[in-house]
Amino acid sequence: MFVKNQWYVAGWDHEIDRAPLARVICGEPIVLYRKFDRTVVALHDACPHRLLPLSMGIKEGDNIRCRYHGLLVNSLGQAIEMPISTERVHKSICTKAYVTLERHRFVWIWIGDEGRADPSLVPNFWPCSTPGWTFDGGYNHIKCDYRLVIDNLMDLTHETYVHQGSIGQREILEAKIETHVDGDNVTVTRWMPAIDAPPFWRNALKKEGPVDRWQICHFLAPSSVIIDVGVAPVSAGATVEKHDQGVRGFVIDAMTPESDTTSHYFWGMARNFDIDDAGFTARFMKQQGAVFLEDVAILEAQQRSILNNPNLKLKAFSIDMGGVRARQLITRMIDAE
Repeated sequence: MFVKNQWYVAGWDHEIDRAPLARVICGEPIVLYRKFDRTVVALHDACPHRLLPLSMGIKEGDNIRCRYHGLLVNSLGQAIEMPISTERVHKSICTKAYVTLERHRFVWIWIGDEGRADPSLVPNFWPCSTPGWTFDGGYNHIKCDYRLVIDNLMDLTHETYVHQGSIGQREILEAKIETHVDGDNVTVTRWMPAIDAPPFWRNALKKEGPVDRWQICHFLAPSSVIIDVGVAPVSAGATVEKHDQGVRGFVIDAMTPESDTTSHYFWGMARNFDIDDAGFTARFMKQQGAVFLEDVAILEAQQRSILNNPNLKLKAFSIDMGGVRARQLITRMIDAE
């Protein structure tokens, strides 16, 4: 189910500090912490002696000592002191260390062969690191297959019913959907001309009147989706190709598989309006978090139903083509490995 030789989000930059943080990624238990120079360490979360999680251990400088018998492991995963200090340390006593890097406010981890870890393969969340934009977000642990979250994000038809009070509106169901595949990227485009803005976007635009609204979903392999969203007054002349005339944002979604039926969901919004208003950012994030909790309730119920109906399969309609193409791409990548 997982593409191993790829980058996954291990955590927000503020989540990982000096204290050990335990997280399971693609079925692998991992402990994360920062060294004194603030670089991130990621080790397999099992002491090479008796397999107690190292995340339960005692930090000593940049090293971590197992809480069971005291084996001391350094930031490279190598044992540097035995439980009996007079006993010689053998080089074979070690735990796996993972390659990490920080970009776009996230700590990324390479799960597969460290010799193939290529920084250029980190998904391009450019709005999160570009002057003139501001970015923040949150995290949810979801009890569902990460691919169900991708399906959800690549088909925003669900907004009409799941998010009726915030971003959903009937016009979403009436707009034409276009799906395009280009290499490892899948794009779903929905353009809604001359409509009334839903409450969220009307408040962001700070005015009444008909707007052009857009939703352009980009799947970035192996498990990220960024969604170009916004509205502009009809008089501004926005188009699918150029739409910076109103209020524009990018919904940032990074789904990191935990197990076959659980996922880490890192979400946020990068926007190019009111970027210096910290209070608005906090309120905005709270609102966005409430919207995503509506998705979580649906996705977890869907996963339970899938498990309760093993003889039934998901069906795909025309609105599902973005998710279908994304799943096909994931399958090809897994087969190639």
